[in-house]
Amino acid sequence: MSILAINGGKKVRTTLFPAYKIIDKEEKEIVSEVLESGILSKFLGCWDEDFYGGPQIRALEEEWASYFDVKHAIAVNSATSALYCAMGAAGVGPGDEVIVSPYTMSASATAPLVYNAIPIFADIEEDYYCISAESIKNRITDRTKAIIVVDIFGLPYDAERINAIAKEHNLIVIEDTAQAPFAKYQGKFAGTLGDIGIYSLNYHKHIHCGEGGIIVTDNDDLAERMRLIRNHAEAVVEGMGFHTLVNMVGFNYRMTEIEAAITRMQLKKLAPLVEERQRLVKYLNSKLQGIPCLELPNERIESEHVYYVHPIKYKQEVAGISRSTFINAVKAELMPTELRESEGVLISEGYVKPLYLQPLYQKLTAYGDKGCPFNCNYYNKPIVYKEGLCPVAEKMHYHELFTHELIRPPMTYKDLDDVANAFIKVWENRRELHE
Repeated sequence: MSILAINGGKKVRTTLFPAYKIIDKEEKEIVSEVLESGILSKFLGCWDEDFYGGPQIRALEEEWASYFDVKHAIAVNSATSALYCAMGAAGVGPGDEVIVSPYTMSASATAPLVYNAIPIFADIEEDYYCISAESIKNRITDRTKAIIVVDIFGLPYDAERINAIAKEHNLIVIEDTAQAPFAKYQGKFAGTLGDIGIYSLNYHKHIHCGEGGIIVTDNDDLAERMRLIRNHAEAVVEGMGFHTLVNMVGFNYRMTEIEAAITRMQLKKLAPLVEERQRLVKYLNSKLQGIPCLELPNERIESEHVYYVHPIKYKQEVAGISRSTFINAVKAELMPTELRESEGVLISEGYVKPLYLQPLYQKLTAYGDKGCPFNCNYYNKPIVYKEGLCPVAEKMHYHELFTHELIRPPMTYKDLDDVANAFIKVWENRRELHE
């Protein structure tokens, strides 16, 4: 019987895990070309030939649209900005409701607030953690304008059922694919399953340019609205002859030429990076499947998961010890990852606290000190964000789910053996933790 590291025994691993570094000579070369050109951005916030940006932006948008087989791709400075563009283009405004997930990055739920609409939280699926079609049906009212679905952890949402609900109620579906580029559902890429799709390019995503986002759609009108919102719409609509002014107060959500150039090179690496990640997950699953207190991730029928993180359910009733006790013991057996040493071992209990429990929703305060938009005259409807609102999300976060990032290239099978052996060691010696 081995002594657990948390109790003073020897660690399973004593060296750092390798960093996820995917910037190489191709990115360096094209950045040098951009610097030599002297054009770091070419956007003009008025109706002009350069309203749509410079050569790298236009090339990236064309290449991204072709890669994902969509009509329009729009480069912006972040996926958060992309969500805000999508809300505006969808015509969301004061008094409207938008159905959102409680178990995602905060911007996926705050996007409606930017246009003074109200986020309505629907619960998540027990098996896949995406927003639940059944819960969505129960949240729709005559005020509902759109649904923001999230391809959480790398798995596409329940597109067939949710799209049918949206069509029945004439709702726009905005797909947050920040964590799932190259994932597929029924042969189609995630991000192309709804009316508008959004990808993220910040530093810990599958591919990145530092900060950035891409919006995709097949709808000409939505695409033009999002381009306007990206780049000072109010200053452009007159010269363009664009007559519908709803939500045409624009912003500066523009991506730079350097970021676009890096993304062009990164896009070429997306497929092999995803395929390697899937291979690593498959291997680790084979090593962990014999641990009775762990329930490994499910993949939706006709879907392809790309594993932004590796989500696992923990069964306390089987292990006889709490999730925290078990996970802390596993982490004690392992080491941090290069370049992220300060974060400790990259295993986390839960994911994010259900968003409706954040102060913003608990205090019902967003704009000014008068409670807008929650207490806005255009809404006039009581709203309560309280514990128990989304019981599955709460159960996953507080009791069952944990996630880890130790499945990213250039991890090797030997690295994954250490990860698996840490879990196995804790399982086999869990009585130490009882004592």
